[in-house]
Amino acid sequence: MIKSIKILLFIFSFIIIRCSGSSVFSEKEIVIKIKGSDTMLHLTKKLVEEYSTENPSVKFRVFGGGTESGIEELLHGGIDIATASRNLSSIEAKSLAEYYGSIGMYYLIAKDAVSIYVNTKSPIENLTLSELGKIFTCEFTDLKDLNLGKGRIELAIRESGSGTRKYLKDLLIPNKEFCDSAKVFSTTEEIIEFVQNRPDGLGFGGLGLANNVKLVSIDGIAPNVQNAKNDSYPLTRYLHFFTTRTPSVYVKKFIDWSLSPAGQLVIKKEGFIPLWEINY
Repeated sequence: MIKSIKILLFIFSFIIIRCSGSSVFSEKEIVIKIKGSDTMLHLTKKLVEEYSTENPSVKFRVFGGGTESGIEELLHGGIDIATASRNLSSIEAKSLAEYYGSIGMYYLIAKDAVSIYVNTKSPIENLTLSELGKIFTCEFTDLKDLNLGKGRIELAIRESGSGTRKYLKDLLIPNKEFCDSAKVFSTTEEIIEFVQNRPDGLGFGGLGLANNVKLVSIDGIAPNVQNAKNDSYPLTRYLHFFTTRTPSVYVKKFIDWSLSPAGQLVIKKEGFIPLWEINY
């Protein structure tokens, strides 16, 4: 009997030793799924890339598609973090509360100056908030409406799920719609390309995404880091991470790192505004 027990113990020990190097007892792969704001897509990828160098066991899947799509995916449990370039709408907050019993958690990650892009040859240097609203609704369609000579203004906007589009609509034309003749694009990069190639083009997007376009001052205040920091630029906003309830340990560690000096330095390098002063 004792001999049989020893044989069984030997066999069991052998199996444990054999399996210890296999996937049977290996740690489950950690995957954090992030989706949402197009404005934040490249920034989020950079944060993930930098974080992964210190935490190679944590894997990420990062998608754009717009703030609305990220919040919708979060609502249905398909992702861990929704990136958003605006606050939750009342309908979204209500939906989250009904589904999860709370409106979840939100984290301010950075600040951004929503910028109005025009072609580098455009005579437009400054717009008032009122003039910008009239351009968005096509009440103003020509440079003569701005006393800048003659020349048509070709408006480029984001699709309806864009957080930046909703932010501007709610702020400037809450009771109106963007005009039907505006060119609609899926990404900010497409808007920038349109403006780069059209002397009469005018579009919008995040400060950190601007490339080879002119940035228009609003009410005489330029869209830059300093003016966004002190909130003097009229189109300054926060960028957010949203989660449902309290995030898991691994998700919280990534969010905490994004708010740490190392993460905020990435934000600064990518052309957005960190929440506090970060030195290289």
